[in-house]
Amino acid sequence: MIASNYKTSLLASLEHADMLQVNDEPILIVQAKTRFIPLADFKNLFEEAGQWVAKLNIKKLIFDKRSLKVFHQPSMQWYCTEWKEKMADQGLLVYRKLLPEDELFRHSVQVGRDAILRKFSHGKYKKLDIQYVEDMAAAIRN
Repeated sequence: MIASNYKTSLLASLEHADMLQVNDEPILIVQAKTRFIPLADFKNLFEEAGQWVAKLNIKKLIFDKRSLKVFHQPSMQWYCTEWKEKMADQGLLVYRKLLPEDELFRHSVQVGRDAILRKFSHGKYKKLDIQYVEDMAAAIRN
């Protein structure tokens, strides 16, 4: 759910997620709406998000994963080591993430991040401003 004091515009509604722009600002929200996103669909989703990044000169991406119930490491690895690398070249340097309240999911994210840091130690993603927040208002504001 988007904080009520922020106006959003729906850019695209796809099978697994909606994409919204915040207050006509360079902020893109990718809001998952299913329990799991298969890798091919995940890649397609973020390829489309990348088109919005370029078109709207997006500087912050908020990935709202709160509806997800299944963590998928290959998707996370592709997202961090390939997609974010391309987006950094386009000026997208700020990421905010909202995770489900599921402790196992959160632990899986941390284990997955640690594995990526070990395996891909020289990626541009290490220089990005990536923060996990607990609500949409904080994601938009910070």
